[in-house]
Parts: sequence; structure tokens; C-alpha cells
Amino acid sequence: MSVVLYVVDAFTNLPFAGNPAAVCRLGGPVEEGWMQKVAREMNLAETAFLSPIAGGYSLRWFTPTVEVDLCGHATLAAAFVLWNTESKVGAEELKFQTRSGWLSCSKKDDWIEMDFPALIPKPCAVPESLGEALGFEPTVIFRSSMDFLVEAPDEEVLRGLSVNMNALAKLPIRGVIVTCKSRNAEFDFVSRFFAPAAGVNEDPVTGSAHCTLGPYWGTKLQKSRLTGFQASERGGVVHVEVRGDRVILSGQAVLMSRIELFH
Repeated sequence: MSVVLYVVDAFTNLPFAGNPAAVCRLGGPVEEGWMQKVAREMNLAETAFLSPIAGGYSLRWFTPTVEVDLCGHATLAAAFVLWNTESKVGAEELKFQTRSGWLSCSKKDDWIEMDFPALIPKPCAVPESLGEALGFEPTVIFRSSMDFLVEAPDEEVLRGLSVNMNALAKLPIRGVIVTCKSRNAEFDFVSRFFAPAAGVNEDPVTGSAHCTLGPYWGTKLQKSRLTGFQASERGGVVHVEVRGDRVILSGQAVLMSRIELFH
């Protein structure tokens, strides 16, 4: 079997920045174990698998170790691939059937907008091991359906985190979002995201985390449109618009490589 994969840097307009995702174009359904092996072979935060279905495309996302319910950067990458390598130039909207229901993407000049569910965070008890894992003691913690959200005291603390991944992986959650208000007027907030339990120690730029960050900072700053910067080593920009129980995530992308897989 021979299939083509594309590697796309998402949430950036510069190569070697943002979050790289592999996008695998398929003619139809394939065995789940094979997809997991391909994702492990790619060894990126996520590999997306696209196949045509009635009304759009089936879209599934795999880390090197597990299948995930929601992934922003690999959805952005999948839409980018369809618009830039397939005959979809004139399409105003792309629709994807996923484990989180139907998701849609639309193109706005050089930006791609994604209609995602809002993952509203609610206050919760602080797990005893969280302060040890993060290297600072959080006083307030929130939880969405997928992740913990912790606000750091300031950006210096956030950027200087030295996380104990083994301790973090033991928490009963996909991952931990650490965030604070930005010291740069260009951005409303900054964040980092850690998900060792899902096979990704630190994700460079996480669209799904912004499904929680948008509602959190939208309420705190009394704004419906926000710009976030994910302060990983690669870094990336995510625009967020909060619309009730939905969020519109916007980002750019760069095509990096085309790979032919023979097995």
C-alpha cells in the first residue's frame, strides 16, 4: 500500500514554528491499529487521517500513543492540505466528522477559521501533586471536560516552568493548561500545554486548549475576541472568538513536506 502524507506547521506563517502535524489522505476507512502505527512512525504531536464521506470528510487524530477526541492544529493542517493540494480552491467551507461531532473550517484570506465546541472551565479542587509537578503552587484551578487550567502568577513564571512530566502524567486528565495575562500588548494571554499522559510532554500550539482558554479569558477580560500566544519553544498565535457554546479558532499554516508511505 502506498499513501501520501503532508507535514504542515500549524498556527504560524513561518516554517519551523507553530505545531507540526502530519495529514494522511485516504480513499476510505482503514484499520485503527495501522493509523496508530503511522502516528507513532511520524512521532509528531498528532497525525490526522482524512477520508471522504457523505457531506464532507471523516477526520481522526492520533498522538504517537493514543487517539484523541479533539485536536485544533491537526484540523487546521487538514483543511490547509485540502485547500492547497487538492481541487478545493473554490470551496468556501470544509466539514469534518470527528469524535467531537461535525466541525467546519472556512478560509479568510491567509487565515483558516475553525468552528469548535467551547470547553467551559469550572473551578475545582487542587490535586495534591499538581504544585510539585508544575514547580509552583497554584491557588486556583479550573477543569474543563478535557484538561486542568491553572493561572500562573506572571509570564516570567510561565515561561520558566520546569515540569515534572512523570508526576503530571499520573493526574486523571488529558493535560494541564498553564496561562497568564500577556505582558505584550499584542496578545491578551499566553499559555503552555502539557499532556504526557497522552504521549505529548509539551504541545507547541494547542487549538483544543484554546477552546477552554477562550471562554476563561473572555469572561475574565470581558471580551469576545481575543488573541493568544502559546509560549512553547516553537511558539504560535491563535485568534479566538467566543460565541456561546462554540469558539471560532483562527490560525495560519505552512506546508513543510510531502511523504510517500509504502506500508
